[in-house]
Amino acid sequence: MKKLEVLHFPDPRLRKIAQPVKNFDKDLKNIIDRMFFTMYEEKGIGLAATQVNIHKRIIVIDVSEKKNEKLYLINPEILSLSDDKDSMEEGCLSVPGFYESVERPKKIKILTYDYDGKEIELDAYGLLSTCIQHEIDHLNGKLFVDHISSLKRSRIETKIKKLKKDGLIASRKETPNYKSAV
Repeated sequence: MKKLEVLHFPDPRLRKIAQPVKNFDKDLKNIIDRMFFTMYEEKGIGLAATQVNIHKRIIVIDVSEKKNEKLYLINPEILSLSDDKDSMEEGCLSVPGFYESVERPKKIKILTYDYDGKEIELDAYGLLSTCIQHEIDHLNGKLFVDHISSLKRSRIETKIKKLKKDGLIASRKETPNYKSAV
């Protein structure tokens, strides 16, 4: 299977708002399979379609230690957020090598869909809750660096540009856009 190319901050395509999936078909399953493959190859625990230049509301997640608990979310919507918050160190495949503490609600309830377009409600807390919120942010054109100070964000952007220039982060070519497939 061919790995999808992950876009890196500050690529403007990361700011695009993802559109809802309308076709629940084999092309959708293929995209999800390739997203899981890419996420595992990149050593991530979550990946939003926006990060691989597919601007559809698709997320893949696996927060298990053994990487054997795949979770995919199609057209996820947050139904409720707890008032109590938790702060976790977050990283991102689109912001490689950088980690910052981000405060988010501890628990969430979401509505999502399976491959057949059937609605599913899901309650999440802890790392899974944080990961889902982080990936939904991507679908809305937001990155975890938007939750930190503008000074820290600017420093990260400058460092990433230098790493790309020095060839320490590969400059990614454009990933095919699957608009017609989903």
